[in-house]
Amino acid sequence: MRGYTCDMAIRRGYFDGPTGQIHYRTTGEGGEPLVLLHQSPLSSTQFEAVLPALAAAGFHALALDMPGFGMSDAAPESATLDDYASIIPAAFAAFGWTHAHLVGHHTGAVVGAVYAAAQPQAVDKLVLNGFPLLSQAERDHFATFYFGPKQPVADGSHFLTAWQNRLRSTPGWSDIALMHRYTVEALHRGATNWKAFPLVIGTDLTTVLQKLSVPTLLFTNTGEDLYDSTRRTRELRPDFFAYAELQGGSHDIIDEQPRNWVREVERFLRA
Repeated sequence: MRGYTCDMAIRRGYFDGPTGQIHYRTTGEGGEPLVLLHQSPLSSTQFEAVLPALAAAGFHALALDMPGFGMSDAAPESATLDDYASIIPAAFAAFGWTHAHLVGHHTGAVVGAVYAAAQPQAVDKLVLNGFPLLSQAERDHFATFYFGPKQPVADGSHFLTAWQNRLRSTPGWSDIALMHRYTVEALHRGATNWKAFPLVIGTDLTTVLQKLSVPTLLFTNTGEDLYDSTRRTRELRPDFFAYAELQGGSHDIIDEQPRNWVREVERFLRA
């Protein structure tokens, strides 16, 4: 991996997309185009720990806040996964790209897969980091979490509910400062940053996966809540999907093991 330089600083900005203004973080201008899509209910902050290393590896890394997340405008009430994916070609247009690698985590993995299945000519390689091909029991389990509009109450107990939800939804968590940061971020756009989640658990993702034709890596870690689901996804097309896993961690693996995460992503994209 190359050394860091001053031009690898993370910069932020906006571009216009079909759902409104889209906020982004980017670094590594002039490198290979690489779009990163985050999990629910977070934002492009999820990739801050790895953006400089991706730039050092020669990528122009562009992490997007999906509609209704972070600082991006919300999608319309009737939004579909295609609406969420529509920000990808808008990003291409804003940066003058015709194609790029896509890396998505959880919800971002689904959005990336939806786009790659529909527009394979625009995707060089695809990384699906934790894919929610869920059983009914898993759907029922995830439906118990606090994914919905955050309604403030006078005694402030909604803050505690959000905190407890974050801990319960992160098996193996170990960084209390990270839990605080992500709880606050979830509350920040709590009226809209849950809306993609029902689409993810309610969509026929098997059909999406069967349509994929671009080189695709299924990437997971043994401590995350979608570990079994990602391995199940691999079994759907074992001769098509590449596969990599890291040991331990939680679904915050990007913050927990940034060097290991970048190593596996770079290894696949450059293979």
